[in-house]
Amino acid sequence: MSQTQDVPSPLYDVVGIGFGPANLALAAALMEQGERHGPGSTPRALFLERKESFGWHRGMLLDDATMQVSFLKDLVTLRNPTSRLSFVSYLHARERLVDFINHKVLYPSRAEFHDYLEWCAAQVEDLVRYGTEVTEVRPVTVDGVTELLEIVGHAPGTGGETVLCRTRNLVVATGLRPQLPEGVTLSDRVWHSSSLLPSLEALPGPAPERFVVVGAGQSAAEATDHLHRTYPRAEVCSVFNRYGYSPADDSPYANRIFDPAAVDHYYGAAQDVRKRLMDYHRNTNYAVVDIDLIDELYRRAYQEKVHGTVRLRMMAASRVTRLDGAQGADGRVTVEVLNQLDGTREELRADGVVFATGYTAPDAGPLLGKAEPYCARDAEGRLRITRDYRVVTDDSLTAGIYLQGGTEHTHGITSSLLSMAAVRAGEILDSLLARHRTGGVPAVSGGDRHA
Repeated sequence: MSQTQDVPSPLYDVVGIGFGPANLALAAALMEQGERHGPGSTPRALFLERKESFGWHRGMLLDDATMQVSFLKDLVTLRNPTSRLSFVSYLHARERLVDFINHKVLYPSRAEFHDYLEWCAAQVEDLVRYGTEVTEVRPVTVDGVTELLEIVGHAPGTGGETVLCRTRNLVVATGLRPQLPEGVTLSDRVWHSSSLLPSLEALPGPAPERFVVVGAGQSAAEATDHLHRTYPRAEVCSVFNRYGYSPADDSPYANRIFDPAAVDHYYGAAQDVRKRLMDYHRNTNYAVVDIDLIDELYRRAYQEKVHGTVRLRMMAASRVTRLDGAQGADGRVTVEVLNQLDGTREELRADGVVFATGYTAPDAGPLLGKAEPYCARDAEGRLRITRDYRVVTDDSLTAGIYLQGGTEHTHGITSSLLSMAAVRAGEILDSLLARHRTGGVPAVSGGDRHA
């Protein structure tokens, strides 16, 4: 039986749900606020994370995979270039600063950047409670006004402890959820790309003979590359709707969509302008691949044709039409692929099928529970968000609810991206400090007329 604390639940100025890079950046900002101005200047904070330790896309920490953002877009530098939690400070602490400079790169490996994130998380571990999954958010209403939210969390297992705390402000940063095509069920041979590495480690049976990768974006290309290099005797079939991989547009002017000022521009724009901007610039981030990786995969495929042994199959303009679970003594799965150009179908027996089909930002409403009815929504049913990432609520709820993620419709393409983590955390902290000083709710910014 779970045990509930028999003392009044502690009160915080801010509680964060989830502790990925977004809330880690906020924790770093809170820590620096305390170091600059003293403990009394800093809102009392707690972050709750269901994982037992910090981790960020561990299933895709592939050899040689690099970041797609500059190391200067770390958790702090764009907000505070002198921060002791910058990537440069991390390199100095790891005694690799000179080596990194000599390396002459802007984009570190994903493994190195993950180590940086873990290093940062260790600096603020006193603010985090790991192994705690938030299951309920309850309004605390006195005399018709809800000034506090009570957060209910549980440790894993049937005998896990129940955690209760109250807060004046809530910051939800639960990250993105893997997205799968309708009807696809995960198994020990059917995976989302987010779990690629642990799934490969647990792959049953003898050495694999064939993999199928579904998707046309960076994760799909990286998975295809990794499987082709790691399993030299296996065929790798890459299935995508397009005629070929599309390159990411990382040219300087297109990349301005990730500038901090672009958030102001996007937020203040009318809905039709927002839509056009999103349509124009989707190829900076969605379903696109780094040109160097495209060139490398093409080179390999061409060389295999030269040598007459083709292991890397690019099944362009195709889609999966049927997926049968493990069958036969070998336990492999059957994948039917439709070539949309000529209408032919091919059945593939695969040892593993990887769906690199992206992620989706979950609606925060279900997590907010009984606090959700206080939240305003727009004509399309999306939460209305102020410029400082706060959910618009009715006057009876004065507790603040902030979102880090799920705000693309109001704040643009950087809503859940690392590019804006440092600046976004600073803006949320400024809003929290204003509430901390006055005990009131800041006025809705003028741009909210379009939210």
